[in-house]
Amino acid sequence: MANKYSNLKILHYKDKIDSLPKSVEDIKAPLHVRLKPTNACNHRCRYCAYLEEDMQLGKDMNIRDSIPHAKMDEIIDDFIDMDVKAVTFSGGGEPLAYTYITETLRKLEDSPIKFASLTNGALLHGEKAEILARSGTWVRVSMDGWDDASYKRYRNAGDNQYTQIMTNIENFIRLNGKCVLGVSLIIDDENCKHVYQSLKRYKDIGVTSVKASAVIIGNTAKETNDFHALTFKDTKREIARAIEELQDDTFEIFDAYHEMDEKFDKDYDWCPYQQILTVVAADQNVYSCQDKSYNLDCGLLGCIKNISFKHFWTSNKDKFFKIRPCDNCNHHCVANNKNKLILDYLNVDYDHLMFV
Repeated sequence: MANKYSNLKILHYKDKIDSLPKSVEDIKAPLHVRLKPTNACNHRCRYCAYLEEDMQLGKDMNIRDSIPHAKMDEIIDDFIDMDVKAVTFSGGGEPLAYTYITETLRKLEDSPIKFASLTNGALLHGEKAEILARSGTWVRVSMDGWDDASYKRYRNAGDNQYTQIMTNIENFIRLNGKCVLGVSLIIDDENCKHVYQSLKRYKDIGVTSVKASAVIIGNTAKETNDFHALTFKDTKREIARAIEELQDDTFEIFDAYHEMDEKFDKDYDWCPYQQILTVVAADQNVYSCQDKSYNLDCGLLGCIKNISFKHFWTSNKDKFFKIRPCDNCNHHCVANNKNKLILDYLNVDYDHLMFV
């Protein structure tokens, strides 16, 4: 099975990498945009970083924000014109709860842009599910509970939500589209005892890919590592057992459950990845990344409420160098290893380049 999670994908876009430094005048479009259309959500997950007052992620988020329909049309038109390669819908809130999600998906379906969505799965039905199944690249459903009772505790959701979402997943798979249906299994100190059981259930209903990762409970690596310390080894054994017994050509398990130190500490002073994968949020602001979304003091690149995304992106390259990861980004960062790879590539001594 081809690797969906490789850190080396960016190496297929050499022109983009070479355009990143401040000294290069050409500002190329982001390859991938994470689009947060609404901050409204139909669940209230107990571990949601956007709702936790002490978490830096989402600290300036207003749950009432939503991208107006006309503005969304303008944004998608700009993405098409700029040759953005991919769009992922995410939260903020639940992207499939966005009032104009079906119209937006239709517009993307008629474009060359690849699109995907993260979702809690409760609204994965109807025309939006049909479009995603038919023309989307992937959909990933976030899961935590292992039955109706546990799911209700985690999500403050209805009595039968787990059963309904598992049914939605099965129905989506039965649409038999090209879209890959995956699950993001968010592991804490309770559901860690049910990891194997959950992974087997996902495989049994036809899920093809599962990403298993640790819940983030604080702004420092120590907080999260301490939280998982008592269950970490047993959880790793459960994941390893599942990989050994369940993984095959039709079902992959990506083990992203790890200690957090290498994802928090940064020793570099600029972030190339904010020009590669950027965030357009429900407040009509552009942020440097997913992990600094709704941080107005140290994650904001600018506002597009009164200007087009294209005009904003292609003017004044200085905005991409305001944030210093070594000072501003000592928090969980999924792009950390990718940034190190790109910076290593860009810092090569060209007099020695041929001595491979």
